[in-house]
Amino acid sequence: MIGRVTVLVENSAGRRGLLSEHGLSFWVELGEKKILFDTGQGKVLRENAAVLGIPLERTDAVVLSHGHYDHTGGLADVLHRARGIPVYAHRAAFGPKYARNFDGTSRDIGMPFMDEEGIREHNELVFVDGPVEVMEGLRLTGPVPRETDFEDTGGAFYTDPRCTQPDELPDDQAAYLETPAGTFVLLGCAHAGVVNTLRYIRTLTDNRPIHTVIGGTHLVNAGPERMDRTVEELRTLDVRRLLPCHCTGFQAASRLLNEFPAQYMVCPTGTILEIDK
Repeated sequence: MIGRVTVLVENSAGRRGLLSEHGLSFWVELGEKKILFDTGQGKVLRENAAVLGIPLERTDAVVLSHGHYDHTGGLADVLHRARGIPVYAHRAAFGPKYARNFDGTSRDIGMPFMDEEGIREHNELVFVDGPVEVMEGLRLTGPVPRETDFEDTGGAFYTDPRCTQPDELPDDQAAYLETPAGTFVLLGCAHAGVVNTLRYIRTLTDNRPIHTVIGGTHLVNAGPERMDRTVEELRTLDVRRLLPCHCTGFQAASRLLNEFPAQYMVCPTGTILEIDK
């Protein structure tokens, strides 16, 4: 199946006329089918789509990797344009989500503008509790098992504004496609851990090799031990193309570039990546 991924929203912009924001959105084309994986904050989604010639009104399905604002903020705009389509998300994506600030206060980082009722008014909401096929060729992991002893959610996340109840982000999920060259993986933030996620996808695909990994890895707060072991695991997995972005962080991205110079690629807004190659 011929396909490609266009980076529609990312923290950086790669060409004239495109805008950036702290967020992530991928436009996935599989034959005639078009899937939107995450929607960014919603501030630049529409403008970037127009510049890139992406018809948001022709979206066939929306996948939400998790319920944070920088991945779900553009959902209302998309569903206004493409009514009647399914939205795939874990039910915890709609719960309260907060992050603790350095001064001890908190900020709301949950899904803005939309809730379950709002989606169901004109669209289908599909809760993802395990591995599921969105359409032929594209599958979701659902909740990712947490098995490594060096990975965590990557930040001080909570389900209450007083920051007393940690949010383990059970809604975190990834998408993947099996190609002749190996498995193509789409990450939102990999709050379950990038290694946990890739190991799980290997399990789901009968240990097929992973060819491409693109998306957020949430290594922005990773310490030396986590980075060392992440690099070791990525080397063992023998990933052929590595495109870490969004929440990876400058230091982690630099480390990955130095460790994997032949595999590493940048992917600012406007990047187009062929799936079948």
